[in-house]
Amino acid sequence: MNDIIAEYQRWKQQGGDIRIKAKRAMEVRFSEILLEAVRLAEEYHADFGTALKPPPSVTSFRFKSGKAKKTGHVSKAAPPAPKPEPVKPPPSKPDPKIAAIQRRLTASRQKLDAAKSSGAPTRNLEDRIYELEDELRLATATD
Repeated sequence: MNDIIAEYQRWKQQGGDIRIKAKRAMEVRFSEILLEAVRLAEEYHADFGTALKPPPSVTSFRFKSGKAKKTGHVSKAAPPAPKPEPVKPPPSKPDPKIAAIQRRLTASRQKLDAAKSSGAPTRNLEDRIYELEDELRLATATD
């Protein structure tokens, strides 16, 4: 019975190693293909003056084309592929409570401006803005 367990554990370890290697290989391949797509899009833009449109299933492929280097001759050799940039972690999302307070504060300020321009009483709106600012100060101070 110990032989079966030992064999299973070796098999499981070997599967984990292969999984890690496959993950790394896929990440490298994805990066290479993406860099190639960027290079083609830039070349297309330089040659034809318009941007290539990705297929409808791709919704997040965006790039900023660098300034095209204009040379007097057309080189047949492709430029060396740029090194892949390290993947940056996504920016941390703001606290939803603070974001909600900021939205209410912005809306209240707009209402105050509208009330001032129309000549309506503004005391209640000014009080509400003061309360929201205080609530925002307290919410950000505890973080």
